[in-house]
Amino acid sequence: MRFVIIGSGRVGLRTARVLRDEGHEVTLVEIDDDRAERAREADFQVVEGDGSREEVLERAGVVDADALGALTSDLNVNFAACSIAKHHGLRTVLRVDEDYREEVYQQYADQVDEVVYPERLGAIGAKNALLGGSVRAIADIAQNLQVVLMTVTDDSPMHGYSIEEVALPGQARVLAFGKADRPMGIPVTDDSLETGDRLAVLADFEVLGEVRQLIVGENSVAAAAGGA
Repeated sequence: MRFVIIGSGRVGLRTARVLRDEGHEVTLVEIDDDRAERAREADFQVVEGDGSREEVLERAGVVDADALGALTSDLNVNFAACSIAKHHGLRTVLRVDEDYREEVYQQYADQVDEVVYPERLGAIGAKNALLGGSVRAIADIAQNLQVVLMTVTDDSPMHGYSIEEVALPGQARVLAFGKADRPMGIPVTDDSLETGDRLAVLADFEVLGEVRQLIVGENSVAAAAGGA
């Protein structure tokens, strides 16, 4: 596949490397001379110019590309690039940095295919490492919603119960279920929860602690938090 990446900074260049390593064709658009030169030294095709301008994107091959990632630190540039790419029928990914607010998400989410928050993704990775193996955040759906993968332990109050019997808070629901030795799939109400089974749960941040206690168990949560 062919991709156009706007911005060859920390996020853009790393994304481009991953795509190239997987065999895809990548063109970077960069307005800064030094960053453009570093990208060329890394053997990338680089078009110098303002990624929010259509003529620059056309030089980068947006007409024939499959998708565009607007990954600069400038939200205005990113959104303009995505708008142009949408006009050409591309899949679009918009980077948002510190302005991780519901109103920002609502403003842009309906006009691009995907909104990414590099800082939030880094924070999710750090949180997963701190919590340990029984609780892993998968994705933020909105400012107050997260999909979390939880593993049933011996300490779980729901150990031995069926999914139908698991009384989650009203702001949480089970999206997928998998036995310890099987792939995850659509949950079946009479599936029983045993040690090592996994549940993907969509939950409001306010009830995540309660959900963890139900599925993982208080002792396991305390051990993860304390590092013991």
